[in-house]
Order: sequence, then structure tokens, then C-alpha cells
Amino acid sequence: MSKKQRTAEDAGRKKRNTGKISGRSRRNRFGSFCLILQALLSIVFMGVVVLLNMLPLNYLALVAMVLVFLWCIAFTSQAVRRKRGTVGKVYSLFMICVLTVGTYYVARTNNMIAAITGSFFQVDSMVVAVLADDPAETLEDAADYTFGVQFEQGGENMQTAITDIQDQLGTDINMTEYSSVQAEAQALLDGEVQAIIYNQSYTSILNESIENFSSSVKIISRLEVRSELSLGASGSDDSLVKEPFTVYISGMDTYGEDSDDGRDSSRSDVNIIAVVNPTTHQILLVTTPRDYYVPIPGVSDGMNDKLTHAGTYGLDASMATLGNLYETEINYYVQLNFTSLIDIVDILGGVDVYSEYAFTTGWESGLEMDVQEGMNHFNGQQALAFCRERHALVDGDNQRGKNQQAVITAMLKKVLSPTILLRANSIINQVSNDVETNVTQAQLNSLIRNQLSTGAEWSIQSVAATGTDGEDYCYSAMDSLLYVIYPDYEVVNGIIDLANVVEEGGSLEDGEALN
Repeated sequence: MSKKQRTAEDAGRKKRNTGKISGRSRRNRFGSFCLILQALLSIVFMGVVVLLNMLPLNYLALVAMVLVFLWCIAFTSQAVRRKRGTVGKVYSLFMICVLTVGTYYVARTNNMIAAITGSFFQVDSMVVAVLADDPAETLEDAADYTFGVQFEQGGENMQTAITDIQDQLGTDINMTEYSSVQAEAQALLDGEVQAIIYNQSYTSILNESIENFSSSVKIISRLEVRSELSLGASGSDDSLVKEPFTVYISGMDTYGEDSDDGRDSSRSDVNIIAVVNPTTHQILLVTTPRDYYVPIPGVSDGMNDKLTHAGTYGLDASMATLGNLYETEINYYVQLNFTSLIDIVDILGGVDVYSEYAFTTGWESGLEMDVQEGMNHFNGQQALAFCRERHALVDGDNQRGKNQQAVITAMLKKVLSPTILLRANSIINQVSNDVETNVTQAQLNSLIRNQLSTGAEWSIQSVAATGTDGEDYCYSAMDSLLYVIYPDYEVVNGIIDLANVVEEGGSLEDGEALN
């Protein structure tokens, strides 16, 4: 081989070696980039989890250890360089994707919890209605009409609505004032006025006192009025894990956000208070029939009304009514509508509910279903049908209240079980759309953190207020005799005693609270 040929061959060999070194260098840089990115994302993920403020310290330590361990696997698999470290790089890329998605969902969970907590406002839908066959389709079409109004019930909302309507039309409107919502509604039907302004949450009351009211009118304008709830003082961030508290669980008789009866201010079909002692881990569920004939503090001026009508004046009115009845202060609420119940039960994978009686549903819910005495597994629609049925029950609304308690108890048992962590994101996602509460995010986080830390088993017992059927005049419908339930105050006083036992840290023996 000539000198020239050897020189050329050496040059080629050197070039090939340089290329190999360059390739290894690029692979090493890429591997290092993956390791650094995985480490940074691990830190970000850990930071988001800490900010969520929901996990106890031992859980946080475990999460940190797992993240370090997973990073060490990526580092070791690349350092050994088996098959050029390809497996390690693929693993690191996979972890980068997992951490990115995990960080997103943890942050999203935090935002969703913030969306459902700390709600101290209610929204009332004020509407303008005309007769169903009236040619007016918009507010402008009714500018020259005479409007029926009333200021006795919800006068502030009425004034806000009138001001907004006049601003929209650019002129004052002609008004005739009446003594009640029923009086202005009847005036519209009798032709005394051409339009009326009222709170849409009164629709159910108007349907009770005026036959075919809803089908006789049409709504041509709607205004949402936001007002602050009067709920009293809220506790500190950790008060719900240190001191007994009472929560009002309100099930509104609406479906979704566009129900005809409104969203936030509406008739309450489910009225349950939960007396909770976080130190003894006891919950006493108290249900009260929706037709209980009681005064509404601050609203009815001592006159009795149906409990369900209190919801039309706001959540705070319902809470004050039940607090007055059971001689306790209720500062917290959880509100959901019928759609909420269906969705949440389905996300929980259904619930196992105990029924005291066998019966067939269908009258109220439209879903015909055979309920057996004893344990039943329900999906969302079935659970709702079970909650709503009363005509098929011998004890009517009294037993319906107990059935509602049974569903709430079944849901609580699932929510408090460790396996719920597998469905936590789906539940919070759904709850953020359908549930509102004035419990703050810090208080809710504290509750969850305490439950995860202690793993406590809760004792959940139920009691139901009872009464006798009757007919009477109600504050919300003074001109009509309506079906009511007269309270059995001996039972009410017994409930007060049981609530005091829970609040004072005593123990309710198995079955003691059941009736």
C-alpha cells in the first residue's frame, strides 16, 4: 500500500471515529436533557401537590420519595448505557409525559375545588311574563304595557328588576302594585295588567295556588340578580376538624342550570341537616318533611309556611327556618339539584341503599322501578326515583324523608372510603358543575387531609321529623288552602336532644337515633 493510500485510509478512519463520538455526544446530551426535565417536572408536580394542601405530611413524604425513586431509575438506566441507554431515555420520556399530565390534573383539581367552595351569594332570576297567547315576544314589544308588581316578598329584587327594565327600555314603565305574587299573577290572568314581574323561584308556589299557571303564561325577559347570603360567622380553616358543626344539605327540585324554577333560589325538595362531631367521628342526619308547617324567621313575620317555600327566599331562609326549629345554629350548606344527584351517584359507581319497605316507584320520577325491602343497588336515575317517591309509600312524605337519608348515608359511606381516591378527579369535576357550598377551600382541604391522616371510621345515624297531614293557609300563598304537615313537637324535641348528644361528644348507641 502506498503512502498516499495509507494517508487516505487513516483520514477516513479518523472521520468515522469522529462521527461516532459526535453521535454519542448528541445522545448523551439528549439523555441529560431528559433527566433534567424529569427532575424539574418532579419538583413542579411536588409543588402543586403541596399547594393543593390536601395531603397529610406522611403522604407528602411518600410522594416525594416515589418521585426521587423514579428519577433514580431513569438516571441508572442511562448510566449503565445498555443498548446506548435507549431504554432509559424512553422511560424518562414516559415519566415526563406522566408528570406533565399529573401536574395538570392536580392543578385542575385545585381550581375545581375553589369553584364549588366559599359561595356566599345566591342568584335570583327575575322574569317578565305575559299571557301565553300575547303577541309580545321581547321586552321591547311590551314597552307600553301595564306591569303588575309587588314589594311584600323580595322587594329589593323587584326594585332591581324594575330599574334594569327601565334602563333597557330607556323610559319609565306603567305599574300597578299588588299585595302578593299570587295577586299580581291573578291580575294578569284576569286582564287587569298585560305583564307581570316576579321571581321565577315563585313559579312552584303559583302552580300550587293557581291552576295551570305555567301553561297560561310565557316569559319574555329574564334578569339575574346576585345577592349576598346572610349566613353568620364561618369558622377558622381548621375548625371543621376540631369543633362540632351543622351542615344544611339542600336538594333543589330543579334539573340543570336552565330549569324553569331557577338554579340557586328555588324550592327545596330535600331538607337534611347533618350534625357532625369531627372528634368522635359521629354524624347525625336529620330530615324534615318539605311540607312541615313552620314560620320562616325574618320573612313570614311569625306566620307559618311550608318548609319547602323557604327556599324561594334563599338558602339562608331555609337554614334559619331549620335552625329555629331545632334550636341550633346552621352556618354551612351544601346545595345540589336533581341532576347533581344522578351524576354523582353514577360517578361513585352506584350506591347500596337500605329500604325499610318494598314498593314501586314512578309517580313522581316517571321511572317505574321495583324497590325491595332491604339492600338495593341503585344507579343515579334509580337513586333519584327512590328519593322522590312518596305516593307509593304508606307514610308518604315522612317515609320519603327517611329514604332520602338512606341515599345520603350510602353516598357518604362511599365518599369516606379509601377507594374513592380512584374516582376523586371525576367526582370533583362533576361536583364543580352541580354543587355549591359556603365551606371554604381551606376548610374542605383540612377535612380531607384529616380523614386521610386518621383513616377514621364514621358512625352515621339518621332520624326523621314526623307530623300529621292537614290543610292550611301559608305565608307564601295566603289566599289558598295548601297541603301541610303539622309538626309533632315531641319528635322535634327528641331530635334536639339527640343533636345535643352528638355536639357534646356523647355516643349514640346503635339504633338509638332511628325511628
